[in-house]
Amino acid sequence: MMKKLLTLLVACSLMTGFAWASTDCKNRGTLDEMYCDENMDLVADPPADPKDWKDPGTLVFTYTPVEDPAVYKDAFADFQEYLEKATGKKVVYYTVQSNAAEVEAMRSGRLHIAGFSTGPTGFAVNLAGYVPIAVKGTSDAFQGYNLIVVVKKDSDIKSLEDIKGKRVAHTSASSNSGNLAPRAIFPQHGIVPDKDYTVLYSGKHDQSILGVAHGDYDAAPVASDVFNRMAEAGRINVDEFRTVFTSPRFPTSSFGYAHNLHPDLVKKIVDAFYSYRFTPAMQETFGGADRFFPVTYLDDWKVIRDIAESTGSSYNQAGLKKEAEREAAEAAKKKK
Repeated sequence: MMKKLLTLLVACSLMTGFAWASTDCKNRGTLDEMYCDENMDLVADPPADPKDWKDPGTLVFTYTPVEDPAVYKDAFADFQEYLEKATGKKVVYYTVQSNAAEVEAMRSGRLHIAGFSTGPTGFAVNLAGYVPIAVKGTSDAFQGYNLIVVVKKDSDIKSLEDIKGKRVAHTSASSNSGNLAPRAIFPQHGIVPDKDYTVLYSGKHDQSILGVAHGDYDAAPVASDVFNRMAEAGRINVDEFRTVFTSPRFPTSSFGYAHNLHPDLVKKIVDAFYSYRFTPAMQETFGGADRFFPVTYLDDWKVIRDIAESTGSSYNQAGLKKEAEREAAEAAKKKK
């Protein structure tokens, strides 16, 4: 039932998108028909007609469901208050359970400000009119993370090559470190996912990590920052794991807004992101980051787009539909 519902939502939004499409757009690039990119920065331009600018009385905010969504509702409480003061509007937290649901919420206009995981950021940009403006960081640089492959400490897997023939947990289809990066990077080391090992989708990074700990999976490629946060929170014991592979560094979750918000409101939102400083509790939660560091999708997400392209992944409706179906299938398995 859930699979049919998600598929229907995507199909309906696609048809709606064509109805809203601008007919005189000179450049759309890889964006959905609902959006236009005439300034060539790869993200949706604001609507040309001021009548289409949105200025909602209540702003809806959420953060990517990489782990337990409830954890981040509390983590961002102080920032929500800061946003309220900066914008003069009420800001509420909207809990999402999947990447596809988060993308669909912004596409449909139910979500105005959000943090998207590294991989799903591309779906949000192309399909939901999302404009990334920041990632967590410090005064010097943005916060990054690595793809790491973790196994149990007593596992016979000592290197990446040893995962051949094993059961390996990928997170979800759109995840960068949990799926796309392994499919792009592992073949460079002589390991081809689905061919050299069995891919099992866990749904989320924390579920992959806990699955390894409980013996459900032999290994898992996950985001290093999620692994570290779980260790710091006491959810896992790092001494029970071994890391057998570490990738180059990637940008972490992006933050941004819906393209069709009123320009005056956008300025207040952007100013709030760039002027806000994390509370001590937030710094602890987010690995020492103390602010939102400015980024652009054009420049800072190039490595992620290249990974997606090299794996044949497309930030389009078909790709989102596949992601939604996989997420629904994994959720159904867990209920059995």
